[in-house]
Amino acid sequence: MNILKDVLKHEVFPALGCTEPIAVAWAAALAGQQLDADPERMDVIVDQGVYKNGFAVAVPNSGGKKGNAIAAALGALIRRPELEMKILQEVTPEIVTRANELVSEKAVVIQPDRSRSQLYIDVTVHANGHRARAVLEGSHRNVVLLQIDNQVLQSSPGGSAPVTLPYREQLKTMNLMDFVALAQQIDEEDEAFLREGIFMNLKIAKVGETCQKVGFYLADLRERGFLLDDVFSSSRILTASAADARMGGVALPVMSSGQSGNQGIVAILVPYNVGKYFRVDEKKVLQSIALSHLVNSYVKCYTGSLSPLCGCAIASGVGAAVAIVFQQVGADRERMKLAVNNLISDLGGMLCDGAKSGCALKVASSTDSAILAAYMAIHHHGINESEGFVGRSAEETIWNLSTIGRTGMAMADDTMLRIMEDKLRS
Repeated sequence: MNILKDVLKHEVFPALGCTEPIAVAWAAALAGQQLDADPERMDVIVDQGVYKNGFAVAVPNSGGKKGNAIAAALGALIRRPELEMKILQEVTPEIVTRANELVSEKAVVIQPDRSRSQLYIDVTVHANGHRARAVLEGSHRNVVLLQIDNQVLQSSPGGSAPVTLPYREQLKTMNLMDFVALAQQIDEEDEAFLREGIFMNLKIAKVGETCQKVGFYLADLRERGFLLDDVFSSSRILTASAADARMGGVALPVMSSGQSGNQGIVAILVPYNVGKYFRVDEKKVLQSIALSHLVNSYVKCYTGSLSPLCGCAIASGVGAAVAIVFQQVGADRERMKLAVNNLISDLGGMLCDGAKSGCALKVASSTDSAILAAYMAIHHHGINESEGFVGRSAEETIWNLSTIGRTGMAMADDTMLRIMEDKLRS
């Protein structure tokens, strides 16, 4: 097993729109393809994290509509699952009209399953007296069931037991130095893929500069002299602009990391921009981005794919901070540990309240913290194990954070959902 290749294949991929509603659309396309007919009714069951992340985020090519319901309807009408996470690039005006009709007729029912502890998407499409069902579990592209009426077309382990993915289990046994060694071994194929991610995320960031949201106002503050024209400001403007566009439903793909587009923005663009600012050799920058992806995925293995903790701030921020240290001083375990501790001490309590335009603020905070955490660490300054939940190693700090997220904040998602649902009823 080549763990770097597995991470780049399964955790880092282009996604058109927020990955949770897009995964719902893909599952709907998988089910809808089996019937080869427009849906008459749809039942969608998702875990709390998918429900939360699809609650208020704009869906690309939907005419500004938000939510899992419109995403599901679009996917079932497109019926082209081979497009995977770029499924919504095939939307037409006619499909949007029909999808809106299904949603307005309440023919698409979305229900959260509060018993699920990991990613879960279960879509059943009804048409012409038949029904087709597709279930994703454990990750955004892991199909555990495909069924038409009572005939099972595809099945793999799932259900009550957590789905385990072999490469994630191996990731859990590794440490920062293992990831550094892997990143230093990237080949030409990896380099080309990593460059593709840079170009893809730079492209959407450029569009996001015109959105007049977080990135726009950060740039305005810089122009007015309230922010310095430095690596902090340029990096924050870049990442916030990309998140503005993505969360606003701009129909451009983002290269993800840890199966999240916003995490991909931080994990890729922060090391890229810092490397550009300090004129770091391209090979080293690409290696640092590979390291950023590995560390981000490692953190997600412990905190979970969808957690009460903000992944785009914490997990990808940790990856970016470690990547910057690697760019500047190489494989220095102690200083990488300090960077991890600094970032998690700063942002460790940041909540995830679902995907929406406000995520750009968190992306900007993550960007700022990653650079600060790294440069403090480079100069041998950082938070140590005598303080708070910081551990004796970087790996222990990450484990402690995940324990707080999984155990200490076990009811956070449920509480968050009740608040969000109450707003619908008021």
